[in-house]
Amino acid sequence: MFQVSEATLVTTGELMAPGPVLSLLGFCAIVALAARRVPGAALIGMLGVAAVGLLLGVSEWKGVASLPPDPTPTLLALDIAGALQAGMIAVVLTFLIVDLFDTAGTLIGVAHQAELLDDRGKLPRIERALIADSTGTVGGALLGTSPVTSYIESAAGASAGGRTGLTAVTVAVLFLACLFFAPLAGSIPDYATASAILYVACLMARPLVDVNWRDVTESAAAIITVIAIPLTFSIADGIGIGFLTYVLIKVMAGRRRECSPMLIAVALLFAIKFAWL
Repeated sequence: MFQVSEATLVTTGELMAPGPVLSLLGFCAIVALAARRVPGAALIGMLGVAAVGLLLGVSEWKGVASLPPDPTPTLLALDIAGALQAGMIAVVLTFLIVDLFDTAGTLIGVAHQAELLDDRGKLPRIERALIADSTGTVGGALLGTSPVTSYIESAAGASAGGRTGLTAVTVAVLFLACLFFAPLAGSIPDYATASAILYVACLMARPLVDVNWRDVTESAAAIITVIAIPLTFSIADGIGIGFLTYVLIKVMAGRRRECSPMLIAVALLFAIKFAWL
């Protein structure tokens, strides 16, 4: 739907190509089904568009099942001594900041969608969720996989009513099954998953209604954060830019007391990351 442009960074692509058309139809179908309160609207829309694409020959059928790949090349392939060198400190801190704020942003966003936040907008017992996420990240590294962390796409499940630990266990079992059904999962084309992801983005925009729009020192920083996340392709970097913007605005507006010491410290930490890491 979009393509790279040297003049404007991003510009309109071939909108009438099969992929963009099917993706738009899938998104509209998901929203319509959700409006009708059909359970599993995102899944139905995504699979429906994938099926249409296969029938039209737009995407490729890759099979149903296969044996998982050999994990030995990356299993426990760690260089602890190398990671403890002085030159790696900046890299380790960067990964820590990215993982912490990616996870925190995802948890708050999904929890808001699931209506699990308290009256102050905080997630009770968030430390347990952070421990679970960090355990998954370490476990994924030991197994040699990409980071095992929380994903914003969980908002689709929360909107469908999946708000308990049983949902997480069910998803875990299904992911385990995907080790053997990877070809089937790989047959779902990008334009089909894009429909669901766009729907998730709409769900995640709902908290913007809680922004204090009458106070420009609050709303401006919120908008900068919303814009920065997709442009940097990182929840953590987007939040970091938002922190910096918020603190600078408050200080320059003579309202530094509205910034807690912890908030200022986090903003400074991100400033160091952006400047030197």
